[in-house]
Amino acid sequence: MPTGYNGKILRVNLTSGAIREETPEEIVYRTYMGGSALSSYYLLKEQKAGVDPLGPENKLLFMSSVLVFASV
Repeated sequence: MPTGYNGKILRVNLTSGAIREETPEEIVYRTYMGGSALSSYYLLKEQKAGVDPLGPENKLLFMSSVLVFASV
């Protein structure tokens, strides 16, 4: 596992309230470096084409990674 990641993805279903944790393979982190690349990977992998942007079947992702920095 690359340094700087905790290795977990938390999935929350806002409709049912179900919460589950998943652990992606290390190759996913190495291939899709950064929060935007990782979120794009999940959207392209799981989102159906033509989904209503405001519909309940749409996905809402919040991703962060080691490439995120804070500015003061």
